[in-house]
Amino acid sequence: MNKNNYTISYTKSFDRVRSISISYLKCLFLLFLLVSFNEVKAQSPEMITENISFNSEGVTLVGTIYKPQHSHAAVVIVHGSGQESRTKGFASLLAKNGISVLTYDKRGVGESGGIYAGPEVGTNNIDSANLTLLAKDASAAINVLHQQNKDVPIGLVGFSQAGWIIPIAANNNSLVDFMVLFSGSLVPTLEQLRFQFFTEGKPNFWDNHTEAEVREHVRDDADRYQFANTDPCDALCTLSIPGLWLFGNKDVQIPVGLSMERLNALKAQGKPYEYCLFSTLGHNLTFSDSTEPINIAIHWIKNRRHYIKNK
Repeated sequence: MNKNNYTISYTKSFDRVRSISISYLKCLFLLFLLVSFNEVKAQSPEMITENISFNSEGVTLVGTIYKPQHSHAAVVIVHGSGQESRTKGFASLLAKNGISVLTYDKRGVGESGGIYAGPEVGTNNIDSANLTLLAKDASAAINVLHQQNKDVPIGLVGFSQAGWIIPIAANNNSLVDFMVLFSGSLVPTLEQLRFQFFTEGKPNFWDNHTEAEVREHVRDDADRYQFANTDPCDALCTLSIPGLWLFGNKDVQIPVGLSMERLNALKAQGKPYEYCLFSTLGHNLTFSDSTEPINIAIHWIKNRRHYIKNK
């Protein structure tokens, strides 16, 4: 539980006649009010927050649990690529909507131990070994959150790179009841890089290229890096938990068309997977002017209790 520190300065004059001065009593009363206010703030009607630490693969990860007064579901937030710390704003929004949340500093970032792997430090953060390690961190977080939320469905929510991490974590932890992915790719990591090298992150890429051109490039382009490939569909083919993907049609980081095609193939096999496509949005759905992607995700998550009871 987070508690702000209040500092009160006052002077106390010692009167030999009176053992306790009026000013001292006033200060004690003020101190009582401040401490009481602090307790009320930490345990507001909306939510309780608690800083925690937990172990994963030999390191200590540090995060925060956001718990509303009444929880419909619980989620662990999984990071995208980059040096990501706790996503406090998003976690608070979910908690205000009746969803318990554990968000933590990524391995090697913020207060968490371990070594961060990413392009900023000259390493490849989509190497299969790193993705597997980050999936183990997410699974450890699920175990922690489950201890406080045993009576509600528990799931994984993530962004971008989490499209590879979450299926691995869910496939290895039977506690996971559902998953939600914002701009999560369903193509293998090497194909993802081919797409990114083609778009060069240009916002106007889709004004000058077609889906057919993209598919041809992703299929035939030579790989610039050689590392073990990770295909999220390997795990998704074996999972039977419901999943929701949210895509922006203007995305220049992941090939949305190919990802939806793969999802449709999985749905045809009977997998309980759904997706929403937002025609005017790009990769960063949670930072766009539209609140629709987040609102849809919240509504979907809160309905997991009904699905779990009737599955």
